[in-house]
Amino acid sequence: MASITPSGKTPEQEQEPNPEPGRFAYATLITRASYLAGVIILARTLRQHNSQYPLIVLYTPDLAPHALRALQLEASRSNTNIILQPCAYLLPPGDLKPQLIAERFEDTWTKLRVFELHDVPGLGHKLNAVCYLDADMAIFQNLDIIFTQPAAAAELPPGGLAANHSCVCNRDGDPWAPSDWRRENCAYTPVSHPEALITPTQPLPGGPATHHQLNGGMFVFHPSAQLWEDMMAFFSSSAPLLATFKFPDQDFLARFFRERWRALGWRFNALKTMRYWHENLWRDDEVVCLHYIVDKPWTRRVGADGVAGYKGRDGVTHRWWWEAYEVWERERSADGEGGREIVRLVRMGVAAPLDAPDGWGEGGLDPGLAAIGGAVQAFANNSVTDETDIPAKAINPQART
Repeated sequence: MASITPSGKTPEQEQEPNPEPGRFAYATLITRASYLAGVIILARTLRQHNSQYPLIVLYTPDLAPHALRALQLEASRSNTNIILQPCAYLLPPGDLKPQLIAERFEDTWTKLRVFELHDVPGLGHKLNAVCYLDADMAIFQNLDIIFTQPAAAAELPPGGLAANHSCVCNRDGDPWAPSDWRRENCAYTPVSHPEALITPTQPLPGGPATHHQLNGGMFVFHPSAQLWEDMMAFFSSSAPLLATFKFPDQDFLARFFRERWRALGWRFNALKTMRYWHENLWRDDEVVCLHYIVDKPWTRRVGADGVAGYKGRDGVTHRWWWEAYEVWERERSADGEGGREIVRLVRMGVAAPLDAPDGWGEGGLDPGLAAIGGAVQAFANNSVTDETDIPAKAINPQART
């Protein structure tokens, strides 16, 4: 039996770095109302798993009024962790026309605004570390260890970044993917469970180019005025380079932090496709932060047959999201008129139950869900220019065919 010190901890626990109360924060970004449900459940699952730290929600000036109202009401509840922070769009210099995978990715330049959080008005203190999380993520274990884990914030030098690799397997054969996006070049292929949890492939000098590509859905950094200044100087002076980026934020971060970023274990940014692309390392019970890349679970209910996802392979992980949503909706529906108003507003961007009664979604379904729903791959290379090009079921998942 392990010995216990006077503090009530084991000797090993005594050696663990103690977080500075209030000096850490999570952050996310919302620019479109179609991601409202994602932000709500990200915040709810952080709180559900006992996070001590707030979620700073950056939002842009033209966010739809109903989405902003829902966030304001949610942030006002006594059991939430949301701090709302307005931010301006960040756009490339001049008339730059990047060759994006999809038009909606143009908003992701603004994700870089998270590096401005070295100074948060009204917070009352400086932040030691920030963990950015995309709005299409959900938390399934306590994530706060990311701030004290040596591989992440605890030993991350100033000006560094901790993140996860991009999965470049491209096992679906997407035509927009670079030619070197193949399974043998993926940084996740050489590692297996359980070593993959603590000894991920690192982006080493001279290593394969694909091992230097990161996924921008989750990353940790130490905010500072100098880091933001250096980043914006690089951003403003690199227009020809920016034009080549297909995934604006993560391509920029990989280039700006080249040889200054370190890889985290896969479970901190568990891409949902890795469940069947990387069976060598995936374990359901090890997932901490699940990243719902490609189509978003809130755009369509899991079918009675358990099928979900743009390829029909994501029933399990999409059901996890819906279970979290249903708990949140029950809580808010029992939380007075203010809670019921939040539910009504969020339902505008959430697919109705398969057996929904008339009037379930009073405000109608957000047409913006088309770009992140089952037909999401039709938007790659900006091939869809009008919602009339999308089957009705992609816009309204409950439409009958």
